[in-house]
Amino acid sequence: MKGMITVEYPEYLANTLRLSGKDFELEIKINSLVKLFELGKVSSGVAAQVLGLSRIDFLELLSRYNVSAIGEYDLSDLHEDIANA
Repeated sequence: MKGMITVEYPEYLANTLRLSGKDFELEIKINSLVKLFELGKVSSGVAAQVLGLSRIDFLELLSRYNVSAIGEYDLSDLHEDIANA
């Protein structure tokens, strides 16, 4: 079963980004899934599947949006991992 979301936007928005309507819609879809992944709402596998990509391709795509493939990982996490190693 597939769902559909309709988003109304002014035509100039796609033009400002120099994208066709179809490319703009794809960009919105990609951005949504990247953000959902960043927030921890979907896995990289789910996001990749929805976009029709391999998981590796999705993880590589994240760098284009300055999103870490490993999520929130700070210095205290690193120290904890070293202590547990």
